[in-house]
Amino acid sequence: MPTVRCNYYYYEIRIKEYLPQSWAEWFDGMRLTHGVNGETLLTGSLPDQAALHGVLNQICSLGLTLISVNRSEFHSNSVTS
Repeated sequence: MPTVRCNYYYYEIRIKEYLPQSWAEWFDGMRLTHGVNGETLLTGSLPDQAALHGVLNQICSLGLTLISVNRSEFHSNSVTS
């Protein structure tokens, strides 16, 4: 079986508003963490720029305030198909 190499980037996306945990599914399963100042931090791995744009478009569509986007680490996974 051939092995397909998928490169995922780990993102931290900071939102001004408080988002309930139930909204995680709207953001490609990213983890939601709440700060004491009412901000929400979305964290998780995304496979490509298209997935990142999908998350950012969702933030815009919901009228949320984007504070920052950081790509912090490089992850590589091997998938056998």
